[in-house]
Amino acid sequence: MPSRSHPAPARPRAAGPVAVLVVTWNSARVLPEFLASLPEGMAGLDWRLVVADNDSADGTVDLLRSLAPDATVVQTGRNAGYAAGVNAALAAAAAWEGGFRAALVCNPDIRMRRGCAGLLVDALDAPLAGGRLVGISVPLLYEEEGTLQHSLRRESRVTRALGEAVIGNRRAGRFPRWSELVTDPSAYGRATVADWATGALMALSRACLDACGAWDESFFLYSEETEYCLRARDHGFATRLEPAASAVHLGGDSQVSPRLWTLLTLNRVRLYRRRHGAAATAAFRGAVLLRETSRAALGRPANRAAARALASPSALRAAPGP
Repeated sequence: MPSRSHPAPARPRAAGPVAVLVVTWNSARVLPEFLASLPEGMAGLDWRLVVADNDSADGTVDLLRSLAPDATVVQTGRNAGYAAGVNAALAAAAAWEGGFRAALVCNPDIRMRRGCAGLLVDALDAPLAGGRLVGISVPLLYEEEGTLQHSLRRESRVTRALGEAVIGNRRAGRFPRWSELVTDPSAYGRATVADWATGALMALSRACLDACGAWDESFFLYSEETEYCLRARDHGFATRLEPAASAVHLGGDSQVSPRLWTLLTLNRVRLYRRRHGAAATAAFRGAVLLRETSRAALGRPANRAAARALASPSALRAAPGP
């Protein structure tokens, strides 16, 4: 009689509610709609909200206490950065009696569609080939007008930086060798494992959090989710898209602000340097500089600022903030 193989059982889940972790900084404009969308997005789950506020000056905290009086509010007392805010919120959730079963890290400009969080949490801890578990699950993200955002990414490589410099990341995104951006439509129609995903909304298993520890606060903004996903992978936890879950992401201004685009670009190279040798980092930095310089030649201020910063010998010495 032929033997039958059985899938490895999923790891038992931790008990407790789902911790919804939000980092705010002058978020009063987007916060009311985010809070109003939570009951639909969290439908079917036992959940509690934790907000870490990075010293907002626009009434965010007062608004939060008025609209969500049961939320746990952590005031960091300074503009500490996104990773520091996540860590402050995680620490507050960890102090709950009985703990929490999973964490949902989300921007305040996210609007989850009904049942989104439940689908993401259910996708966690699933066994994958090679003994890995799903430690991070992400949904489909859409613009306000309904356009799908390409939220899945490949790990940085010199060839991918060159491909983006020469033919652009969206065109190159169809070819895994030549771009970090995943643009293949089929990847967004199935449960796709990615090296990392944009961090606007992600569910993290308790097992993944326990293994990986705190988010890296040296990345003030941008690349902190990249570093965490790659570190989770190092510990045997995969980042996977759950295509049945979806949310609207209002987005940010990184692509139009020279200051923020520069920070994004520098942190991308800094993270690459953490994981590679000096020669590879020099090649990667050169490829990224080529991209920024070529776009700067088209009169784009953000790329011009990033190219100028990358060309500076001291550009990567510190972790600059806005």
